[in-house]
Amino acid sequence: MPGQTSGRPRPLRRGLFRPRRDFVASTLADLTEAVQRSVFAEEFARRNGWLQALDPRVKVLTFLGFLLLCALTHRLEVLAALYALTLVLAALARIPLGFFVQRVWVFIPLFTGLVAVPAIFNWVTPGEPLVTLLHVPSGWTFLPSDLSITAQGLRGAAFLVARVATSVSFAVLLVLTTPWARLLKALAVLRFPTVGILILGMTYRYLFVFLRVVGDLFLARKSRTVGPTPPGEQRRWVADRLGYLAGRSYHLGHEAYLAMVSRGWSGQARLADDFRLGWRDGAWAAFALGVAALVALWEVGGR
Repeated sequence: MPGQTSGRPRPLRRGLFRPRRDFVASTLADLTEAVQRSVFAEEFARRNGWLQALDPRVKVLTFLGFLLLCALTHRLEVLAALYALTLVLAALARIPLGFFVQRVWVFIPLFTGLVAVPAIFNWVTPGEPLVTLLHVPSGWTFLPSDLSITAQGLRGAAFLVARVATSVSFAVLLVLTTPWARLLKALAVLRFPTVGILILGMTYRYLFVFLRVVGDLFLARKSRTVGPTPPGEQRRWVADRLGYLAGRSYHLGHEAYLAMVSRGWSGQARLADDFRLGWRDGAWAAFALGVAALVALWEVGGR
C-alpha cells in the first residue's frame, strides 16, 4: 500500500556514504608497513643461502663489477642475460622471486618511465615508424606531421629500462643478502670514505627511531581526536610536527655524537666478527670473472 515500506531496506548507491579514511590512520598504516618491510628484508640476510654465506668484501667487489658491466654494455641481449642471472641468484639466496621482482619493478615505471616513454615517439627520436598515433595538419607546428612510435625510440627506451632494472636488481640483491652492519664494515675495509659510511650507519640506525617517534605522534593525535578535523587544521598540525621532528633530529644527532666521543670513539666502527675467506668466495670470484669474460666476448663478437 502507498505510504508503507517493506521490510527490505533500499540499497544505497555506491559513493554517497563511503567513509573516507583519515590521514592519521593511513599514515600509521604506512609507517607500520615500512617497519615490517625493513624487518622482513633483514630476515633474508640471515637465511642459509648461497649469497648469504659469501664474504661481504668479495660480494661488494663482484657486485660492483656486475654494475659496471650493466653500465658498459651496448647490447640488449647482454642485459637480458644479466637480469636472468639476478633471478637465479635470488633463487639460490632463498628469496621469493615474487617479492624480489616486485621490489625492483615497482619503482622502475616511476623513475625511468618519465624518460623512457617520451623517447619512443618520433618527435623525440626520429626513425622508422612502427605505429602512427596522431596526424597533425601541416603548418600547425614545426614538428613532424605524424606522431608515431619509432623502432629506434622503442629500442632505446627498452635498453634504458633494461639497464636500470638490471642494475637495481643487483643492488637490491646485495642489500637483501648482507646484514647492514657487515655491509658497512666491508665498505670500510675496502677503503670507502669513512664519513660516508658513518652517515649511512647512523641514518639506518636512527631511521627506525624516528619512525617510532612519528608513529607515536600520530597515534597520540588519533587517540585524542573525536570526529573529523578540517583539512586546514590537519595541514597546520603536520607542519608543526615536521618542525618538531627537525629540531629533535638535530638535538638527537648532537647528543649521539657527544656520547660517542665520551666513550672513546675514534672515527672507525668496530664489529666483533671478522671476515674470513673460504672456498665459496674463491668459487664466486671465479664465476664473476667468467661472467665478465663472457660479456666481453659477447660484446666483441657482436660488433
